[in-house]
Amino acid sequence: MVAVARPHAEIRAMRREDLPAVAAMEAASYDFPWTQGIFSDCLKAGHPCWVMWVEGEAAGYGVLSVAAGEAHVLNVCIGPAHRGLGLGRLLMRRLLDIARWNGATRVFLEVRPSNPIAQKLYESMGFDEIGRRPKYYPAKQGREDAIVMALDLLPS
Repeated sequence: MVAVARPHAEIRAMRREDLPAVAAMEAASYDFPWTQGIFSDCLKAGHPCWVMWVEGEAAGYGVLSVAAGEAHVLNVCIGPAHRGLGLGRLLMRRLLDIARWNGATRVFLEVRPSNPIAQKLYESMGFDEIGRRPKYYPAKQGREDAIVMALDLLPS
């Protein structure tokens, strides 16, 4: 196996001007993508929204909701051209730090059963399955359940 070096990545707060690139990455990654308007609404609502840049190109993004000592990963994605380089783990670590900085002691997320790569990443970071949401996600053949996962954050 040949090790691939992870490229240098910059992760910064998402800006309005990032929205076209983020929405394009979302559309390239999912059959039922969020719209640019949904990302815009998340910014307006004050959700922590972060974007990852690699060599001047948007490579990933993450959106959190934080309230009452809990955080919820609403959306996280690494674009198709940047997958398999360890950037998903790097972005998730940053999102967990942001959750901690905002006072969260527990982080939740949902993941599709049809996305074993994401499940494996989350499990390797300490997330545990705590339940299922039946018919949560739209799917080509109707609806797909969501696996609900949670991670208790240790104080930094």
